[in-house]
Amino acid sequence: MTDARLAPIGVFDSGVGGLSVLDEIRRLLPNESLLYVADSGFAPYGERGTPYIEQRCAAIADFLVGAGAKTIVIACNTATAALAPALRERIAVPVVAIEPAVKPAAGASRSGVVGVLATQQTLASERFTRLVGAHAAGVEIVSEACPDLVSLVERGVTSGIEAESMVAAHVARLRERRADTIVLGCTHFHFLRGLVEKAAGPDVRVIDPGHAVALEVRRRLAARELLSDQPRNGMDRIWTTGDVAAGNVVIGKLWPWPRELAPLPAAYCMPPAA
Repeated sequence: MTDARLAPIGVFDSGVGGLSVLDEIRRLLPNESLLYVADSGFAPYGERGTPYIEQRCAAIADFLVGAGAKTIVIACNTATAALAPALRERIAVPVVAIEPAVKPAAGASRSGVVGVLATQQTLASERFTRLVGAHAAGVEIVSEACPDLVSLVERGVTSGIEAESMVAAHVARLRERRADTIVLGCTHFHFLRGLVEKAAGPDVRVIDPGHAVALEVRRRLAARELLSDQPRNGMDRIWTTGDVAAGNVVIGKLWPWPRELAPLPAAYCMPPAA
């Protein structure tokens, strides 16, 4: 009989941004085997409609469950906003979702103004509106849609003049409105955190929710007695719906661990009807 504790954790994102969450999980849970899907061929989600995102995420979740994942992590704020409750109803394994860290940011702000860097889809979602309503009473939330920063990271550009100038422009608009705390509301932005901190200055706190997601994964697995008690078996496995050769180059810049990269099977790469 197969030991369920040795089953892998499945993580997915619209592209490579969720590797930042995968990294936090790997560091916190070094015994766990990891599966990751980068839906780069259908990115960015932030400019897509909800039905499109739902169809893509459902296909990827089905793939990861079929690959034996004992839990699924939605490492994409846009996908969380679009379908987290529906996905929990669709599949039998636990689903852990990421969302902008508005609550801790509201508690940390001294000026009473919190800035959020995210995609337009995340910022326009009902889930984000509810999040702000529940946790940001008495705090002003100023948002900045940054689809260009997502595209930057998808190209593997996380430093240099181009990246610095683009990040600085977005951060400046938040600082002009007195934000003293900035939330990274997209997993891609983890890889630009140093540039965000540089542009914001030493008096601004930058909050990245990736570690909190890893803690929640550990809590969920521990509650179900599904934490692995044996060393991981082999390399982490990553699939992409984009070009594999290009993906190897970009992922090689962002992911320091040994991994296998392969194309996602064609059955899970059907273009959404909507």
